[in-house]
Amino acid sequence: MASWNVEFLQPQDASAIKPNRALVILNQPFSEGLFHRLWNSSKWHCCADGGANRLFDTLTPSQRPLFLPDFIKGDLDSIRNDVKEFYISRGVPVVEDPDQDSTDLMKCVSAIRDKEVREQAEYDIILLGGLSGRLDQTVHTLSYLHKLRKTRKHVFAVTDDNVGWVLDTGEHTIHIDHSVLGPTCGLLPVGIASTVLSTTGLRWNLTDHESSFDGLVSTSNHFLPNEPSVWIKTSNAIWWTAELRACT
Repeated sequence: MASWNVEFLQPQDASAIKPNRALVILNQPFSEGLFHRLWNSSKWHCCADGGANRLFDTLTPSQRPLFLPDFIKGDLDSIRNDVKEFYISRGVPVVEDPDQDSTDLMKCVSAIRDKEVREQAEYDIILLGGLSGRLDQTVHTLSYLHKLRKTRKHVFAVTDDNVGWVLDTGEHTIHIDHSVLGPTCGLLPVGIASTVLSTTGLRWNLTDHESSFDGLVSTSNHFLPNEPSVWIKTSNAIWWTAELRACT
């Protein structure tokens, strides 16, 4: 039974000791409120190429020196010169990786793997972005996290509207923080032919029900207000998504 929670979406004390979480900032828009929650809940921070532009533009000039990423990596075709010069001048490593067979996101995950080897540790990964904007980039996020489930325990994608992750074959308990999630959620059979789903804790539960793009897709389901968790059993890997309440 795998257990999941989204405690990283709760307001955090910036000075608190952080668990092993790595935040990857992608080149997509995000609110300052969401940014602060994810930054403060993460121990290590990196930008995927143009994600550095997003970080720079979200912050005021006085804030920027207070939120320096540990790393910027990509093919560097998107980062602006003024942004690159700012971070280099403050000692942030800006690493060019010209490999065209990997995306900027994949390059950052590779850097996290190298860090884990050095530290003999394992990090949960939170992507800021990845589920909005260009459809091809969204599909890449869906595909890449689908693959990562084979080698990593916890990888989350977060936008101002949604949080999502892949549930692998088996049973899962998702602890629902109603202050940050809901009311809607969904189970999406992306990257698979079909799966058989059973659930409890939702308004419209499923019992051994096949789900596929040619059949049923459980979208716009709802959490039950007094239920602290959702149980899901799936015969194949499936995407779980939940609506995210506005972060102030």
